[in-house]
Amino acid sequence: MSVRLSLLAILDRGACYGSQLRAEYERRTGARVNVGQVYTTLERLERDGLVQGAGVDDEARVLWEPTAEGRTEARAWLSGASLVEGRDDVALKLALAVTLPGADVPGILSVQRDAVRAALADVQDRSTDAVPAAIVRAARREKLAADLRWLDEVETLTADAEPFDLSEERPRRGRPARSAV
Repeated sequence: MSVRLSLLAILDRGACYGSQLRAEYERRTGARVNVGQVYTTLERLERDGLVQGAGVDDEARVLWEPTAEGRTEARAWLSGASLVEGRDDVALKLALAVTLPGADVPGILSVQRDAVRAALADVQDRSTDAVPAAIVRAARREKLAADLRWLDEVETLTADAEPFDLSEERPRRGRPARSAV
């Protein structure tokens, strides 16, 4: 989940100072965020024209509020679909390992499976009555269970895979060696 857009969506409810925004994020999601990250994010949001200063509260803490553009962006994010995008480091590590002679793919799978099981046990041990935290915990639990099923599939896919050496084909471009002067 985008911390940036989450903070912007919370600010759409009213002006907040940094530590207040951090507390609201944690209260609403059950997830932790570093207060330094909150302030850095606020600075970037301001730079991008999505938030602005809203004065100070009675204890002289700087308040932030979304600009019109910020409100539009937060509302568009909330109403749109969110798909997990980007690089999957575990999948890439396994894809690479299966190609490398000497890589212990079954061992890598075993270590990963143990880590997922431990994380799953940790998620199942935590209980709370707070609906936002329960939503986040349920999502984490289901993703971890899916990871276990995926690791089983990877084990099947890699059973007969053969590692290979570097390709004989060389790209036409490359960085030339620095000349000694």
